[in-house]
Amino acid sequence: MDYVSAIVPPLVMAIGFGFLVRAIIRSQGGAQKAKEDAAADAMAAAAPRAAE
Repeated sequence: MDYVSAIVPPLVMAIGFGFLVRAIIRSQGGAQKAKEDAAADAMAAAAPRAAE
């Protein structure tokens, strides 16, 4: 049973790292990025009108 206790920590870390990478990839781009870009474009377009 020593081999089981030896493999569990690296296996848990590998699975956790996989979920971390997946979360980072999912948070990049996509629909949320398009919404943020649209909001930034709208604010940039409104800024010169507000200054006048």
